[in-house]
Amino acid sequence: MVDTGTKNEQDYLPIDQDDYEVVRKVGRGKYSEVFEGVNVTNNERCIIKILKPVKKKKIKREIKILQNLCGGPNIVKLLDIVRDQHSKTPSLIFEYVNSTDFKVLYPTLTDYDIRYYIYELLKALDYCHSQGIMHRDVKPHNVMIDHELRKLRLIDWGLAEFYHPGKEYNVRVASRYFKGPELLVDLQDYDYSLDMWSLGCMFAGMIFRKEPFFYGHDNNDQLVKIAKVLGTDELNAYLHKYHLELDPQLDALVGRHSRKPWSRFINADNQHLVSPEAIDFLDKLLRYDHQDRLTAKEAMLFTLKNPGGISPAGFGWP
Repeated sequence: MVDTGTKNEQDYLPIDQDDYEVVRKVGRGKYSEVFEGVNVTNNERCIIKILKPVKKKKIKREIKILQNLCGGPNIVKLLDIVRDQHSKTPSLIFEYVNSTDFKVLYPTLTDYDIRYYIYELLKALDYCHSQGIMHRDVKPHNVMIDHELRKLRLIDWGLAEFYHPGKEYNVRVASRYFKGPELLVDLQDYDYSLDMWSLGCMFAGMIFRKEPFFYGHDNNDQLVKIAKVLGTDELNAYLHKYHLELDPQLDALVGRHSRKPWSRFINADNQHLVSPEAIDFLDKLLRYDHQDRLTAKEAMLFTLKNPGGISPAGFGWP
């Protein structure tokens, strides 16, 4: 292994595995450290995700999900699994994607680029949902885009879970700005539609050039930010439908707000990205009621209604 310059990084390296060398650290999360690496047998670049010692069940689940999704469209490819001979903690070897930081890339995207990449992301979500898997952490950080090759990969399946109808799930998933209302009001029997809310947040951020679109300072404030756009009458109707009540403190915090028209977010900087069709698409994703949101398949069909669309896939707003 090549020394990356920090002492404790070496602690996690799969030292019994000589096929891979670490080149540089590219990121870290709660459960892992991520490095750019190279396969010394063929000199190909790769990504090495070194898992921190957590519950075996969680590690097994992530590996099982990655194996189940192997070969799916725009799903990051798991190439290899290697283990540290002492800790037995595995490291996951993934295909390398020469991704541009979304904070740099998104402000440069054209209307066509946005539609193209949202469609590519929908392919990945439609596939994982068809395989019975919720990603539960869709956000720009987890969508790698090689803009030169126009290649997109959905990464980080560490929070993903198998969906079973009627099962109650942990609401402490997803990243704050992309958490669906169901997570913020403790509705535990959520489903694939959680990912569609997160995709809607990404899309809103892209077309309005407002990233993140819902910018809450904590989970309670996140619900406040959503209510200020979608309205509190609609929130209360949603809560009533699912027999939920907000904690009195949170209810007071949310206050009372009328629904804001999407046109309120259009300005001189983003108007070239915002069409009536884009607004219609967004409106069908950012719904309080998860049952009212477009599914990934419906969202793909929505974007394909126009057979004379401008991409080889016929992709274009209706």
